[in-house]
Amino acid sequence: MGNEAVLLTVPGPQGDREVRLSSPGRVLWPETGTTKLDLARYLIDVGTAFIRANGDRPVTLQRFPDGVDGEQFFSKNPPRGAPDFVRSVTVVFPSGRSHPQLVLDEPAAAVWAVQMNTVVFHPWASRADLPDNPDQLRIDLDPQPGTGFDDAVTAAVELRSVLGEVGLSAFVKTSGNRGLHVFAPIIPTHEFLDVRHAVIAAARELERRMPRQVTTNWWKEERGERVFIDFNQANRDRTMAGAYSPRPLAHAPVSCPLEWDELVGAEARDYTIATVPARLRATGDPWAHMHDQPGTIDRLLGWWERDRDAGLGELPFPPDFPKMPGEPARVQPSRARPDR
Repeated sequence: MGNEAVLLTVPGPQGDREVRLSSPGRVLWPETGTTKLDLARYLIDVGTAFIRANGDRPVTLQRFPDGVDGEQFFSKNPPRGAPDFVRSVTVVFPSGRSHPQLVLDEPAAAVWAVQMNTVVFHPWASRADLPDNPDQLRIDLDPQPGTGFDDAVTAAVELRSVLGEVGLSAFVKTSGNRGLHVFAPIIPTHEFLDVRHAVIAAARELERRMPRQVTTNWWKEERGERVFIDFNQANRDRTMAGAYSPRPLAHAPVSCPLEWDELVGAEARDYTIATVPARLRATGDPWAHMHDQPGTIDRLLGWWERDRDAGLGELPFPPDFPKMPGEPARVQPSRARPDR
């Protein structure tokens, strides 16, 4: 197909919308030959599940004007010329600064984002009407060198048990790369720092049960061949690829929700832009009812306080965050001065 613009019909809750897509033949994934039009059609195909998972939330767009092998940038502010069916919400960032952030409410908004060469969608853990209070507890299981997807699966299964013990229902998806994301719906009664502490409490409990398999060590030099439980993804303005979001890897993978009974034996590379629409039609959306029965983080916060009283305090924050109360020194152990 040439580079003449096409007009796509996108079904949605307000009826069909026509979305213009320029340069539809632009190749975004060179290895697979996946084009901008392919990506737009993918998001139309998975539109209902995609918006259910990522809509009504502040969202950051990761854009690749020259394809996934080229330069990229993150877009938070609503771009000029946004259609009237794309809205924004004012959010507060860790610096204390606030400004509007995009919110997607229907599949046409996601297709419009593709028009701007968006590949990855990064939704917040909170809703647009209450952006300071997450309604999802999110845990990123990140395999370190020497470990892989199967190790993340083992950790995720045990993590599900940990969360179940505190009354939380766990949902799982592939990261789109080598790891897994475990989510639990929560009642949005606590702000981000409290939810971060709840994540740390769950991570420490998992680490106690699987000390040779997982780690909460922030510094890479201390992680070893274990799965890192990335607690810092629970911070304000820290996001991970949303459910059904594509990823900028050569084979055009998707961060795909799975049922727990299909996790063992799953192959992360099987879930791609080319395969996920048919899977969704055949098996349905494993996350369709995620928020039907949200839980609370109260018991996890009790674990946090127990561990804090036992001498396990705050963990490091990302380097762009302001220094936080109780935070240890932000210097990797091998470079720390002995007197500190």
